[in-house]
Formats: sequence, structure tokens, C-alpha cells
Amino acid sequence: MSWIAIALVAAAISAVVNILDKTVIHRYATSPLTLPLLIGISQTAVGLSVLAAVGTPPEATPQAAGWAVGSGVLFGLGGQLLIRTLFTQEVSRAIPVYQTFPVFAALIAVVLLDEVVTTPQWAGIGATVAGAVALSVRTDAGYRTLFLHRSFAVLMLASLLTGAAHVTGKAAVSELPVLYTHGLRMLALGAVFLAFNLRAVPLREVAGFVRTRSPALLFVGANELLIANGSLLLTLWALSLGPVSLVSALIGTRALYVVLYSTGLALVWKGALGEETSPRSVAVKAGSTALIVAGVAGVAL
Repeated sequence: MSWIAIALVAAAISAVVNILDKTVIHRYATSPLTLPLLIGISQTAVGLSVLAAVGTPPEATPQAAGWAVGSGVLFGLGGQLLIRTLFTQEVSRAIPVYQTFPVFAALIAVVLLDEVVTTPQWAGIGATVAGAVALSVRTDAGYRTLFLHRSFAVLMLASLLTGAAHVTGKAAVSELPVLYTHGLRMLALGAVFLAFNLRAVPLREVAGFVRTRSPALLFVGANELLIANGSLLLTLWALSLGPVSLVSALIGTRALYVVLYSTGLALVWKGALGEETSPRSVAVKAGSTALIVAGVAGVAL
């Protein structure tokens, strides 16, 4: 299977992760720390299990392992910011802004990995950023002015961290097996989430989920142990086969899948995920996301 197909499948699967995350946030969690805590617990367990199963390969130098751990830390920090934002914002607005990370991945890869970015790719970068800005603009009914939502800067920082995580992940899988790299990344990611979210309030809420056998545990278990790890493994596999700037661009098509999934669910089940479904809202989301995807396509040329 080509790295292009692998990256596109990873993008489609990762969009399901975002939808299920938002489901837990919207329907079950009352604290913004609860879902990240559950993710931290799950991914730490996954990281330890994978490393115990595969062992340490002979090619695992301290530098290569450092790239893998650094990738997990960066990915964890970006994910922490994203999930905190998802607690208050629509998933189909937040994810497309976050999905501008191919822009940062391309810029960092040029500096660190000497990858070449062509003129059409730089044009795609501009279109991607424009689409992100358009998606975050709000109209104030009282003053009739346009302004960026306060979450925009946070999401762009999360995007930068995720772009850097892809580049460092590429550096890791250039020397290490994919499974071993995945284990180190998940262990580091889990540690980041635990450091930020291991608090009394979310612990009590998680204990309540266990006590009442809440469906939230089923959502998180399926999402974090199976779906998210499947997507992340596919992403690493694609990175091991293709250039990070192009793989990241294709992973960025997740924005399209998220808008399709979330808007479709909201249209079928009114109020699902807290999404707006007015014709104007849907048109803005679709148009802005199309611009982002067009930009991502330009990056991939």
C-alpha cells in the first residue's frame, strides 16, 4: 500500500476519534480535565504494553529514542490544548483550524530535514491559513463587526506543536521500527496528559463513570485503545515511507471528514455534539473547510 493511501485512511479514522471525543465531552464529562485524564491513563498503558511486547531494537540509539519521546511530548501538548478547546467549541470549527498543522510541518521540515517546498505548496499554505481564519471569524450582532474567536490563537499553537510532532516523528521512524516508535510516543503522550489532568475533580468523575458503568467508558475505551492507536500507527507508517511535509498535508484532510461526520450527525440527530445546523452555518463550515482542503492539496503537489 502506498504512503498516500495509508495517510488518507489515517485521516478518515482520526476524524472518528475527534467525533467520539466530542461525544464524551458533550454528553458525559462535566470537567474539561476528565477526557484528557482518561486519554492519559489509556495511552500510558498502551505505551508500556507496546514497549514490553516489542522490546528494545538494536538500532535504538539515545538520539533516535529522544526524537520519538519528543514527538510524543509535542503531540501530547498539542492534543491537550485541542481537547480543552473542544470542551467549549464546535468540533467542526475547532478541528479545521487545528488541521493547519501541515503548514508548520512543512516549514519545520524545510529547516530540520532539508525538504523542498515548491511554489504551489507555498500557495497551498496560504490557502490553508486563509481557510482557518475564515472558519474562526464571528459576526457580532450588536456591533456588526468581524473578529477572531479567542480560541483561534490556542488552536494555532496546538497546530504548531502537532506539526513539530510530525517532523520529530519522521526523524524517529527514519531510524527506529514503527511499533517501537509508537510505544515511546504513546508513553510520552500519556505522561503529558497525566501531568496536566491528574486532579481530584476529574478523578472523582472517572470513578463515577466506573461506579455507574457509564457509556463514556465504552466510548473512550474503543476510541483510545483501538481507533486512535490505529490512526496513529498508520500515520507513523506513512511517515516512514513518505516525506513529512506531504504526509502531514494528506493527514490534514481529516478536516473534511470531521465536517462531513459531525454535520451529518447533527442533521440526523438534532443537537448532536452541540453543532449548529443553520444553512448559513453549514455553508460557512463547508466553504472554509473546502478552502483548507484545497490548500492542503496545494501543499501536497
